Formats: sequence, C-alpha cells, structure tokens
Amino acid sequence: METRKIAGALGAEISGIDLRQKLDSSQARAVRQALLEHQVIFLRDQDLTQQQFLDFANAMGTPIEYPFVNGLDGFPQIIEVKKLEDERSNFGGIWHSDTTYLEEPPMGSMLLSREIPPYGGDTLFANQYLAYETLSDTMKRLLDGLQGISTSAKADVSRTREDRIKSDGKKEAPQNYIAEHPIVRTHPETGRKSLYVNVAHTAGIKGMSDQESASLLAFLFEHQVKPEFTCRFVWSPNAIAFWDNRCTMHNPINDYHGFRRVMHRITLKGDRPS
Repeated sequence: METRKIAGALGAEISGIDLRQKLDSSQARAVRQALLEHQVIFLRDQDLTQQQFLDFANAMGTPIEYPFVNGLDGFPQIIEVKKLEDERSNFGGIWHSDTTYLEEPPMGSMLLSREIPPYGGDTLFANQYLAYETLSDTMKRLLDGLQGISTSAKADVSRTREDRIKSDGKKEAPQNYIAEHPIVRTHPETGRKSLYVNVAHTAGIKGMSDQESASLLAFLFEHQVKPEFTCRFVWSPNAIAFWDNRCTMHNPINDYHGFRRVMHRITLKGDRPS
C-alpha cells in the first residue's frame, strides 16, 4: 500500500490495494490510519460489485441507511447519488458535512463512481481542523461551548435533494430533522478540535437571536472554506472517495449540465459530537 498526498491541506490517494479482495485486519488498520491522517482518501480503479463495496465499508465501520432516499434493491445502505442529463441541480451541491441534523451524525461517507461526465463533476474537500486552528484565540474563546442548531430543511440544500426524493424518496421519512451540536467538536479518535458548522445545515446558535447568530455564522461559513484549507478530486471511472465527516466538509461541483453522473454512496455510523 502506498499513500500520496494530493494537496497541502488534506487528501491522499492510496494505491496498491485491490478491494475486490476483502481487506485483512492489518490492511484495514492501515487504511483507517490513512483516513485519520489525511481526512479524505481516494482509491482509483476499483471495479467493485455492490457486495464488494459493502464489504469495504464494513471493514471501515458500520454502514447505515440514509434518512431521505431509498437504497438499492438488496443493499439498503447503498444509495444512488445521481444527476441525469435533463436535471439542473446536483445532490448535495453545497458545502456541507453529511447529515449533521441527526443526533448521531455519520463518522464518514464513501462514494464509488459508476458513471462520470466527460468533464466536470469534481468534488472539493475542506479541512476543518485547519479552519479551527487558524482562528484567533479570542474567536476560539467565543466559540467554546456554543451549540449550533442543524436542520435538514434549509432551503438551499433542500433543493439539491428534490430530484432524488421525487424518484427515490422514502415515504416514511420525516419532513425535518433538527439536532444541536458543538460549534467546535473534538475528534473522538485524534483528540483534535475542528469547526463543526456548515452552510447547508447550520441554521442558528442556541441561546442567540437569529440576528446575533447570522453574522457569526456568515463569518465561519466563509472562513472554513478558504482555498488553502481545501483539496479537489478529479473523478475517474471506478474511483472511491472516503472522507471523515467529523473534521471534513465537501462540495460536489455542479458544472456538467447535459451529462449524466452516477455515484454509489455508503454512510458509516458515527457518535454524538462533543
């Protein structure tokens, strides 16, 4: 197994592993350690069956179902993330950490590319350790102890789900999820602090008026995606991106209108942020 960084802030490509074969315990530990070190890892040329993809996910954590969209037949933990030729919005097309509106947001998520456009459709990732560590000491003290209010109903992100909910939505899914989490969370494995707000889901700050929280959140939303905190992944067929939702945000770029893009996604169970 070889690991090559793709940017200064975060992200690494892993080679020398064929996921068509189940990982042994030492390989699984090495991949998990690479995730903790680089926050998002990429594996190319992985032409996997659904079961092989799920086997990889099981080696990394506990796959869970996505709350709004049905999974594939026989594989409820695998959802199809797609944008069709005639659609204008892409699924999750905004900076975010996945489903922070859940009481226990996911530890990580992984995407496997099934069909990609001839150009475009790259994914950006942002290091939220750096986003926190580069704040002033005064700002860090201000944020200490504050709780962000996350909701699944913010308008911008709701629009990015509309096409998939129409075609693949769960009939029993609630209209809205709401959860409160620390604005600065401590990673349960590395012990490092990171910003844990995002423009897609964080709607306010507990104990503050909307006007008071709006300006503070606007600053954080802009700060946490500075170019020097990011990396950009150019997809190829049968590539996997696996990211740590606890300290990383992502943003799929919607720049391929008229073309089809189909990915399969698995989400891994997390814990309550602290």
